[in-house]
This record gives sequence, C-alpha cells and structure tokens, in this order.
Amino acid sequence: MDILNFEAFLLAITILTLTPGLDTALVIRNTSRAGLKDGCMTSLGICFGLFVHALFSAIGISAILAQSAELFQMVKMIGAAYLIWLGLSSLRALMKSGAGMTVAEMTHQSYSAKRSLREGFLSNVLNPKTAVFYLAFLPQFVNPEGSPLLQSMTMAAIHFVIAMVWQCGLAGALNSAKNLLKNASFMKWMEGATGTVLVVLGIKLLIEKPV
Repeated sequence: MDILNFEAFLLAITILTLTPGLDTALVIRNTSRAGLKDGCMTSLGICFGLFVHALFSAIGISAILAQSAELFQMVKMIGAAYLIWLGLSSLRALMKSGAGMTVAEMTHQSYSAKRSLREGFLSNVLNPKTAVFYLAFLPQFVNPEGSPLLQSMTMAAIHFVIAMVWQCGLAGALNSAKNLLKNASFMKWMEGATGTVLVVLGIKLLIEKPV
C-alpha cells in the first residue's frame, strides 16, 4: 500500500470520526425525524461528500480555497447558511409539534431517501473546514512516489467505511430506544437540541476567522 504511516492515519481518522460534531448532530436529527433509514441515508450522503473533498485535495482546489480569503468566505457563508437552514427547519418542526402534532407523527414523519442523501451530502460538501482539513491532513500520508489521487481516494474510502459504521450504529442505537422515541417530551427536547446545535455550528462557521 502506497499510503505512508498507515497505522497512524487509521488511528487519527478513527478518533476524528468519533468526535461529536456536525455529522453526528445531523444524523441524530434525521434519525429522530423518520427513523433508522433516515439516519443511515443521511450518513451515506455525508460520506459521499468525503470523496469530493479528497478529489479537491488531490488536484489542489482546496489549496485555492485555503489561500483565497474571498473564496473561502463565499463558500463559508453558503455552508453556514445551509446549516442554519437545517437547524431552523428542526425548530420549525418543534413549533408545529407544540401546535398539535401527535407523538406518532413526531416519531414517524415521512421518509425520503432523496432528501436525506441531499441533506447529508450538502452539509458535508458545503463545509469549507472539511475541505481545509483534508488539505492539511491527507498530504501527511501521501507517498510522493505513488499517485496522489489514488491515495487520497483510498483514504477517503477508509474514512467512508469508518464513518458509516459509526453513524449508522449511532442511528440504530437511537432508533432502538423505543420508549424515548415514544416520549413527546424527549422528542421535543431532541428536535430542539439538534436544531439549536446546527444553528450554532452554522453561526460559528459564519463568524469564525479564516485559517
């Protein structure tokens, strides 16, 4: 295998995947919305986004993103706006549930694979910090004697598998908590908490200074 220090890469990417963040919040939010399939399909969309960042890293587009303040800010604003929109959608759903939505409707909202994939994919691709992270992280393990593109895609594939296992396991654990999901108070708390986290992450991304 061309990848340098593969064991170090595997350990680092696993730890980073398990660290709670936007991906975790989005998977929890969508699992609460429509069950296990929604959470897993969201995870699939998130993980497909990793290949986009790996490609950008390999061909140098991420370098332009990191070096151009104007471009960085533009992508940052788009990504932040999307995260805030997702969070506000959760908070709007919470308000509707308070206006008369039953527990069954709260825990079994309509499932759309296309919607889940889109939300997961866009939340990942529109996050410039992920692009910058891949730019800084992947080159440390690229063997200059091999193909940077092939190695970057291989590392993204490994990240894909680890993230899918973790996020789908998380969705399964949450979905298995039947008593909690049947509890209207818990559902309102979950919807409100994840929605708020998404809004806060979006605002943080928007106001954070370029690195």
